[in-house]
Amino acid sequence: MKRVFIAGQEIQPGEFTEININIARLPSHTIIETPIYVSRGLEDGPVLALTAGMHGDEINGMEIVRRILDSGLHKPKRGVTLCMPIVNLYGFLNYSRDVPDGKDINRSFPGNKSGSLASRLAYNLMRDVIPFIDYGIDFHTGGAMRTNYPQVRSVLKDPTNLKLAQSFCAPFTIDAPFRPNSLRKEAARKGKHVIVYEGGESLRFDQQAIEQGIAGTLRLMKSLAMIDTAPEPTEENKIIWSTSWVRAKHAGLFQPTVQCGQFVHKGDWIGTITDPFGEFKENIHARNAGHVIGLNNIPVINAGDALMLIGYDNFCRLDISPI
Repeated sequence: MKRVFIAGQEIQPGEFTEININIARLPSHTIIETPIYVSRGLEDGPVLALTAGMHGDEINGMEIVRRILDSGLHKPKRGVTLCMPIVNLYGFLNYSRDVPDGKDINRSFPGNKSGSLASRLAYNLMRDVIPFIDYGIDFHTGGAMRTNYPQVRSVLKDPTNLKLAQSFCAPFTIDAPFRPNSLRKEAARKGKHVIVYEGGESLRFDQQAIEQGIAGTLRLMKSLAMIDTAPEPTEENKIIWSTSWVRAKHAGLFQPTVQCGQFVHKGDWIGTITDPFGEFKENIHARNAGHVIGLNNIPVINAGDALMLIGYDNFCRLDISPI
């Protein structure tokens, strides 16, 4: 059998172990370590990383990985799973997306061992984790009180990424270009294939998003021959080739008339903006037919704020006239 190393530690067939990566020391002298839970099957196979909590307030991904660990679903027959329920412990403890220096870890890759705190965290992942994996799922949620309907984001022109996304079979698969200095982009530069799963919103459990994330992970593991059985999809997978935000023309109070995941036709009434003093009321209508894949949950909005994200398949003819 081939030899498997994670963070410099050899993992034997049938072994389950916890590896702690030393990240930094707080001013209080408290040591910050990130745990990695590694499980190897008795037969050879791929190495799959499940990472969550890159943004410390995105707890749905953490719960997905936690439930996978708690129920023993991380134990493959073939290959290795590498589970990191919380990448950003700083943000998790402070209910924050970022680390204390205000930077976003997922915009700090490939990192620098002498750089900012976010950059150092990214550097540790690129040194101790990414070189040893074949595939990865990075779990996220909507941010800033926005809900994302369960979806996978990936560069679909890559046939391996497309296969991973289709195997996961989330309700939506979005063709998403690489973000600069993201884990997904830097992993790809090293020949690794990482897809992003998004579901729910920050600081709130979304049971549908959690269950879809677990089931999709198991389907992907089955497609990689790591396990033999996985749940069947409960929703049809729809591929989204482009997206656009519906933005507020005026400040006021926003109330949507559609739900996340819903299909809307061109001209459908999708929400209302009212003045808190009763001076005006504006109905918002869909400019194109598409799927509501993201929805703003904050009622108080300013002009230009994003209200909902609409996803389009390749059959849509888009109206791109100025607002």
